[in-house]
Amino acid sequence: MNNKQDIEEALIVSFKELAVERPIEKITIKEITDRAGVIRPTFYNHFQDKFELMERIITKELLLPTKPLISAGMFKESLTLLFTNLAKDKGYYSRAVNLDGPMTFHQIAMNAVRQFFLEVLKELTSGKTPKYIWLSPEVMSTFYAQAMVFAAEEWIKTGMTLEPGEMAEAYDYIMSRSFNDIINEM
Repeated sequence: MNNKQDIEEALIVSFKELAVERPIEKITIKEITDRAGVIRPTFYNHFQDKFELMERIITKELLLPTKPLISAGMFKESLTLLFTNLAKDKGYYSRAVNLDGPMTFHQIAMNAVRQFFLEVLKELTSGKTPKYIWLSPEVMSTFYAQAMVFAAEEWIKTGMTLEPGEMAEAYDYIMSRSFNDIINEM
């Protein structure tokens, strides 16, 4: 492992393997680095703590792969990809969603998703004026991050019983309709 990306990937893999084996709050930095085959100070060259590592996993493995699809207006496909990638790591995310400590999975995911949505919204709405001044990219990214994180957490907690494409359709359905529309369509 010579380059920074290889080391970061080894730390991510090590952490995810450990997380499947036992509660995340009990995993130490030393265990992560030992399994990755690096010395403990190497971890701190890449991450402040395991919570930042978790945020990087969300950003790198769930959010960034969806960006080209979102940019191309393929939102439903981006959702399917996101839920598919969550399902690929079902063991890890089933543990992560139950994180109990100074940080929760919800807080970590909210930060990652809000920041991602903020960047995407700023990029895609550059030069546009919102219909309502209150609907800034910051407000909209927080709103949509809350909805996305809630949906993902609930899906994980209920055992990911819906297929990723089905979950993407359900999420797209609820997000594209008003509360009144949903009541009338039931």
